[in-house]
Amino acid sequence: MERSIDRFYLHLLNYKDLIRSNCKEKNLEILLEKKPTIDLCKFFYKEIGKDFFWRDRLKWSDGDWTNYISQDFFKLYILKSNNKLAGYYELLYNPTNPSMEIAYFGIFKEFFGKGIGGYLLTDAILNSFKEKINKVWVHTCTLDHPNALKNYLARGMTVFKTEKIFFNPENL
Repeated sequence: MERSIDRFYLHLLNYKDLIRSNCKEKNLEILLEKKPTIDLCKFFYKEIGKDFFWRDRLKWSDGDWTNYISQDFFKLYILKSNNKLAGYYELLYNPTNPSMEIAYFGIFKEFFGKGIGGYLLTDAILNSFKEKINKVWVHTCTLDHPNALKNYLARGMTVFKTEKIFFNPENL
């Protein structure tokens, strides 16, 4: 049975337009992973993405993963709450058209509803603008968490492109 999803591309063109999140949670820490491993990246992708139909990387070989995380333009940030893994985001810098993509972003279920997603997104945007870029961008779709699009918009991002995608989930 064919399904359709809506995909939204959003961007922020200036860090001054960022609407920061006011998260009340304590003991949160976001760290740049200096030596990301494929096992860690696979773990975040599989565990956070399993409820949101993240499937494209499941077929990647270890070589594919190694090539991806070994890029000079790849950064992995890890969110911890009371020293427990809470979420992550990946940034991909594009030097050709100086921009930063938030390639993947998410938190574990037990941290939903606490404002942590907004806090993490604020950090992703701020870290993106530490580079000399024209914009930070992301895409999301109707398969992602119901608050994903709301979070991006609440941080001041604007939609610059939408598309409808048709697919058969049984073929994935």
